[in-house]
Amino acid sequence: MSHPTTLAVLELFRRRGNSQYGREAVTQLEHALQAAMFAERDGADASLITAALLHDVGHLLHALPNDAPEQGIDDHHETAAAIWLNKRFGPDVVEPVRLHVAAKRYLCTVEPEYREVLSGPSLVSLELQGGLLSDGEREEFESSVSCAAAVLLRRWDDAAKVVGLATPPLEHFAQYVDGCAR
Repeated sequence: MSHPTTLAVLELFRRRGNSQYGREAVTQLEHALQAAMFAERDGADASLITAALLHDVGHLLHALPNDAPEQGIDDHHETAAAIWLNKRFGPDVVEPVRLHVAAKRYLCTVEPEYREVLSGPSLVSLELQGGLLSDGEREEFESSVSCAAAVLLRRWDDAAKVVGLATPPLEHFAQYVDGCAR
């Protein structure tokens, strides 16, 4: 029998996962599965695979339209996700998720060519999320114990937008969620 948290995650994705991932050409579930698959492929530990799977769970918790960023609305999904996840997981899952937007801003600041990796919708949200980091924000991000994990998560996040990419099913990743759930 799966942990109650795992059951809640599975149910959330079953209910809301088929919604479009913003203006990307994949669904929320496809995006989550691709990110988790990339984390697993790269040998990440269970907590980071779980974080990769759940990094955008905040998008599943609100009722804003898919084009909210084009309307100038930042849904602060990383904050909503961190609040939801904090009740269910420890900081090794929560913090990379909380910081994955800051990691995008960080990578654009320290690797200017990184912007070329970002999709059109991700560039729109980058501006809503604050654009490049100030020197103080950069130093704060770099001082976080979860900085490296957030950067890894961000790279998987940006790669996880491939139409038709075969992934393991959601149930495959339940083992990681089970192992990390409080």
